[in-house]
Amino acid sequence: MSKVAFLGGGSFGTSLAILLGNKGNDVSIYDRDILVVNDINKNRKNDRYIKGLQIPKNVTAYNDVDEALEDVEYVVLALPSQIIRIGAEILRGKISSDIPVICIAKGIEEGTNKTLVEVINDVIDNPVVVLSGPSHAEEVAFNIPTTVVTSSKNMKIAEEVQDLFMTKEFRVYTNSDLVGVEVGGAVKNIIALAAGVCDGLGYGDNTKAALMTRGMAEIVRIGTKLGGNIETFLGLTGMGDLIVTCTSMHSRNRKAGILIGKGMSKDEAIKEVGMVVEGITACHAFYKLKEELDVEMPITDGLYRVLFEDRKAKDVVDELLKRDKKSEVY
Repeated sequence: MSKVAFLGGGSFGTSLAILLGNKGNDVSIYDRDILVVNDINKNRKNDRYIKGLQIPKNVTAYNDVDEALEDVEYVVLALPSQIIRIGAEILRGKISSDIPVICIAKGIEEGTNKTLVEVINDVIDNPVVVLSGPSHAEEVAFNIPTTVVTSSKNMKIAEEVQDLFMTKEFRVYTNSDLVGVEVGGAVKNIIALAAGVCDGLGYGDNTKAALMTRGMAEIVRIGTKLGGNIETFLGLTGMGDLIVTCTSMHSRNRKAGILIGKGMSKDEAIKEVGMVVEGITACHAFYKLKEELDVEMPITDGLYRVLFEDRKAKDVVDELLKRDKKSEVY
């Protein structure tokens, strides 16, 4: 069994900590919120993020990062995408360079347009593994069957992490297309947010099916432009993640989109959801990136106008529907 430390005691980090704890690993969680730490240690719960948990006794939470990292063999960065750099900086000088760092966030860094693996490797030289796929924390925590992917520049270590997390309910595949895995997981949050907007406007299944399909076209365009393989976008971290995030009420991106479709501002929607909405920062980042790369992403364009230019969602949908006719495949 292994000693695994999590930086961040949010919903997905906690659900994976439970999974590893139930496998017999020694698991620590560092969180800056003492209320979360106390709830885990005293009550074996984390009610701030997921109600009804039963956290095993071999999962211990700390408010001190040095204590959490003591004798660690793997580190999981369970932080929002925009503070992954901060997480890597916390690790610098505290762990040896051979310890694998597992990133479970999905996004790119706003401002630099770097993938999260690139961000981490800017700061530390550790091997980095991405764990991604259609995996709502609320289901993983209660052993609902789930499949995900590990990817890395070092696939031997990706296979180690595959073994670390694999259970009969949590099936882990490997995929050597690191860029594709990261881009698919990031852009699907934009499409899920747009899907929620359509739900909030009162549109139906036909609309959502169209949005998801054309959204996949955007994922493929930007993903292949950045060097990803098209097969990856048809897999778990592309189509799989897109389906679950666009259709589930566990999805904070969809929830926020519904609220925006009903007339809330993005800030009001974020406050109501109560957690980070990755699709908002992803939309801003990928809008800038697709402009640089000259990639056509009309759904991303439209959502950007709603989020950052105060356009009415209904007007933007009308504009998308009035675009010039074209072939579906091009």
